[in-house]
Amino acid sequence: MTESILFATSRYMQNLRETVPREFDYTRVPDHGDWKQWQRTFRDRLTEVTGLAHIRAHHRGLPLSPRTEEVTRFAGYRREKMYIASEPGVEIPFYLLIPEQGNGPFPLVLTPHGHGRRGKEVYVGNFSSDKEQESALAGERDIALQAVAEGYAVIAMDVRGFWEMSREEEFVKGKTSSCDELQKRAFLFGRTLIGERVHDMGRLIDYASMRTDIDTNRIAITGNSGGGTVSFFTAALDERISVCVPGSCFCTFVGSVMNVPHCLCNVIPGMMQLGEMYDIVGLIAPRPALFVHGIHDHDFPIEYTREAFAHAKIIYEAMEPHLSEHCELFEGNGGHRYYKERVWPFIRHHFGL
Repeated sequence: MTESILFATSRYMQNLRETVPREFDYTRVPDHGDWKQWQRTFRDRLTEVTGLAHIRAHHRGLPLSPRTEEVTRFAGYRREKMYIASEPGVEIPFYLLIPEQGNGPFPLVLTPHGHGRRGKEVYVGNFSSDKEQESALAGERDIALQAVAEGYAVIAMDVRGFWEMSREEEFVKGKTSSCDELQKRAFLFGRTLIGERVHDMGRLIDYASMRTDIDTNRIAITGNSGGGTVSFFTAALDERISVCVPGSCFCTFVGSVMNVPHCLCNVIPGMMQLGEMYDIVGLIAPRPALFVHGIHDHDFPIEYTREAFAHAKIIYEAMEPHLSEHCELFEGNGGHRYYKERVWPFIRHHFGL
């Protein structure tokens, strides 16, 4: 088979770029009136296409029904294993870590995990083997432990599709996730895994707001890879997030999801009709956002991350020139992993600590 008769992907992509303009291209903000109107309209539309609007409308008022399974004490903090209701019959399993030292209420850090079979367990240091521990620590993925050591309350949850939130059919076969199967079902009902995961984060914030030992006026969200994507979209669609630190995910859609093989959970139907990834940054601005990325990340190539960040910086400078320093890119000298070096100083600064 000769190359000439294979599908012409490059030409196809050119056709799409030329015929599908982005409705919320940030350079067209004047078409929407001003930045605030652009944000309101864009956020509403993105809430719709992810299915989040439908989920919220149908499950608003559902009792959280929190239940505690166990409480364990460690040096410097206690860990509560808990569940709350997300949808009827669907619970979110999570660990709540509370520092033993200092005076509450404590600022909150949400730590959604990436594409690892054991989900939240790795982030809280509940390793199943020496090999898992070695790999996690090499990639600095014990993020919940890092956060509680900083003196923050932490919620480390299973992201929908993984570990306790995976389907039995995939779990018993030892598969990493149920992303593809859950995404297919979500698509058929006008929903997406991104929308469902953002909804879950919102329910966890709702629960945190009930606790007197947590300060929900200061909420950071940070995770790596798929957890970075959850962090990014949660901050864009839930304005209760104060500081957003996505790791190993910020790029352009053209340079990542459409350029490198990726899990189906990264896909939102019609997304490019609305905006590129850097346009979505405009829904986070001017709140502080730190994008953490490895220069050798092959899943989200650094050249496209730098391109996206250049646009993000323009958005911050245009929206609130005196707050342009709220938008940063930290480049780690490695691959697709977490880089904590800049994360905690950034969060500490913007929490006012």
